Amino acid sequence: MASSEEKRIEDELSYPILVAERVRSAVEVAESFKFECSEVWKQVDRLLQMIRTLVRFAATASPAQTLYERPIRRVASETAKNLERALTVVRKCKRRSILRRVFTIVSAADFRKVFNYLDASVGDMKWLLSIFDADGGIVLSLPPIASNDPILSWVWSFIASIQMGQLNDRIEAANELASLAQDNDRNKKIIVEEGGVPPLLKLFKEGTSPVGQIAAASALCHLANDLERINKELGKRSSGRSSNRSLADSYSNLYFSMEGSSRGGNHRKERENEDPAVKLQLKISCAEALWMLARGSVSNSRKITETKGMLCLAKIVEKEQGELQCNCLMTIMEITAAAESNADLRRAAFKTNSPAAKAVVEQLLRIIKEVDSPALQIPAIKSIGSLARTFPARETRVIEPLVTQLSNRNMDVAEEATSALCKFASPDNFLYAEHSKAIIEFNGVPALMRLLRSNEVTLSLHGITLLCYLALHAGNSESLEQARVLTALEGADRTVLPQHIRELVSRAIVHLNLYHAGMNSQRMSYFP
Repeated sequence: MASSEEKRIEDELSYPILVAERVRSAVEVAESFKFECSEVWKQVDRLLQMIRTLVRFAATASPAQTLYERPIRRVASETAKNLERALTVVRKCKRRSILRRVFTIVSAADFRKVFNYLDASVGDMKWLLSIFDADGGIVLSLPPIASNDPILSWVWSFIASIQMGQLNDRIEAANELASLAQDNDRNKKIIVEEGGVPPLLKLFKEGTSPVGQIAAASALCHLANDLERINKELGKRSSGRSSNRSLADSYSNLYFSMEGSSRGGNHRKERENEDPAVKLQLKISCAEALWMLARGSVSNSRKITETKGMLCLAKIVEKEQGELQCNCLMTIMEITAAAESNADLRRAAFKTNSPAAKAVVEQLLRIIKEVDSPALQIPAIKSIGSLARTFPARETRVIEPLVTQLSNRNMDVAEEATSALCKFASPDNFLYAEHSKAIIEFNGVPALMRLLRSNEVTLSLHGITLLCYLALHAGNSESLEQARVLTALEGADRTVLPQHIRELVSRAIVHLNLYHAGMNSQRMSYFP
């Protein structure tokens, strides 16, 4: 049986019309409570006229103005239930045998309940018709069906405006949805479940108004952490292939908007005349939307890398500054984090000979080496660390700038560099031995020892871990002996450490003792 979502809206409305006609027939043959039955019919007839008005509206809606059906279906379903309640009560007023009447007693209280139900449906229908009478404008009145949850009626009104309204109304409604989505996760769930994503995607992809695109991108950005539900909703509404195509088209539009171009050239002249501040804000919103879409999502990160996303991001990081550059770096950070957790994505998107991957890595290294800004250096360093397993042994150029940042005066940058180098020297990395030697060759040990003396707790844990990796993988290095690493680790072994790090320290001490003697007579504490 087809679900209610698959029925044509005319079919959805035909059932309450059918029940209303049955109420008419039942009222005509009623022999008790005739006055009450006639009052029921007045309410039912009023509903009947409203429902038929909705049917006419649905039948005459233009293809360009897609009807927003979600509240119609909900109200139609609730109205049908209330009409069924009325039908049940009125039918009991028909002449029957004495025995049947004993078991089908009707009271005035039953009619009061029916009147309340029908009044609620009349209120719902009034509200529904007001949305369409407003010609796509925002309606903020509260229908009875949403009396316990006003957010629902607001979401319905905003989505209806985005889907059916004039441009200014659509922009205002998109901004309202963005504001609601920003408030809490429950609002996000309601917006997605009530079909808010497709009209927002449509507003964004049209590209006729940068202000509209900014509003749509902002709303999508705040909804993007609910990706699983979004993808599920899109797949209810379309086949998996067309759903993916819709998302891919959206990514392409994000890239085009960030580059300042337009699809097909239809709006090129208009774009040339746009306010530079508006164009910049559009790019910033698009970059933020990509960042949110990539965050915690392997599938979305894959879609971004499969389109032209990587080259676009690298280009913007190279040429732009400020919030736009930062948002693109954060997007790259999320994509590389996804690649770190997924070998298939890592192999597909960050192949050694990939021009897009090369462009991204070049910009990450440039930011790390040349830009004195922790807000930019930290995501760049984190990204290189996430890609540690993709670099061959000969790519020592990615290790040198990380070692250099161990001496950064900003402790957060130094900590991130230590964490990234741990991923190069970790046994999980196939080339851990080669990378460990490279870290030592670039004078990583003295810089690391200076960091350990800083007594920053988190830094010390990352630093001790990296020092242990270097000791285990390159224990015969003279640099380790000259820096008195064995002494430092023996001192660390007497401090309070997490169990897994304590075990790592013990293994490193045993390994170093194969090459270097302990300096008991000249013991120095490197962990004040």
